[in-house]
Amino acid sequence: MLAYSTSSDKKFGLVFAGWWLAWAVVHYSVLMNYGLTNAQALTDSFTSNILLAGCCLLISNNMRYYLPRKEKYWYVLVISFSLACVWLVVTRLLLWAFFKSDETYLAMVNKSSTVRYGIAFLILGCMATMCLLWFTQKEQKEMDARKMEAEKLAKEAELYKLRQQLQPHFLFNSLNSISALVGSQPDQARKMIYQLSDFLRGTLKKEEQQLVNLEEELEYLELYLDIEKVRFGHRLTTIVDCEENCKPMKLPSLLLQPVVENAIKFGLYDTTDDITIRISAMQKNNYLEVVVENPFDPETSSPKKGTGFGLSSVQRRLYLLFARNDLLETKTENNLFITKVKIPQLI
Repeated sequence: MLAYSTSSDKKFGLVFAGWWLAWAVVHYSVLMNYGLTNAQALTDSFTSNILLAGCCLLISNNMRYYLPRKEKYWYVLVISFSLACVWLVVTRLLLWAFFKSDETYLAMVNKSSTVRYGIAFLILGCMATMCLLWFTQKEQKEMDARKMEAEKLAKEAELYKLRQQLQPHFLFNSLNSISALVGSQPDQARKMIYQLSDFLRGTLKKEEQQLVNLEEELEYLELYLDIEKVRFGHRLTTIVDCEENCKPMKLPSLLLQPVVENAIKFGLYDTTDDITIRISAMQKNNYLEVVVENPFDPETSSPKKGTGFGLSSVQRRLYLLFARNDLLETKTENNLFITKVKIPQLI
């Protein structure tokens, strides 16, 4: 932002210098046409426009640190009027000092004072207005940049919070299962501790990653499923069907775990039967589409139970990342609860 500001100021300065030089040449040409000598025209133009440029720079520097708001726009008129008066007095004094012995030239200066003042007032007024617009626009851009940065930080904080809220829930369930296995199946409890350690270690590595490829996400999901299979034993079977061309495609890290956890909860908690959860990934147009299917008993379970914090957090993350609310869909077909997640592939 600082580099942009410096570049903009240099551009503004170059434009000002160009216009100042053009006006000095016009001033010199007009005086030559009125019969002044080359020395008189050059001195008059140089003196008048150097002072005028100084007044313009004074306005620019003042506007840089003080921008009048809507109720104080009269400030532009006042400063233009005042500086034009000061400019005229100082210019006449300097020209009188340079050419005090030339009565003809000094008479011309006196007769042209009104015109000189009017031109100076218009130029200074235009300069004040340009500076007001320039620095107001610059200030607005800086405010917009700060607002965008604040929104970005807030979004990242919310995304981080959503990821963190999922972990304690899963961790407590896993620790309860380990506690239940310690007495009856110590080998399984030990295995589950190792798997939980690998899972949490992977979580820490992913904290700084916003997007990962599908292959990496599925490998991480396998760690989670291995832990759940220790918890539920033979009752839980999973089938992962992933098209080969989908593996390099990107998706938000740790996105699928709450979706699959929701499917396990929805499919297993209200039944004692064995269930199979199917996870499918395919490419459709410019989207990675992941579908998770799990059976449920409509007599003992309700789809509303499958739309709690897990799926709502997924939908919220997708909205924060892609500004869309249509990337997560749920539906029921016969005895299947289907969750579909679509992830746009940014080119």
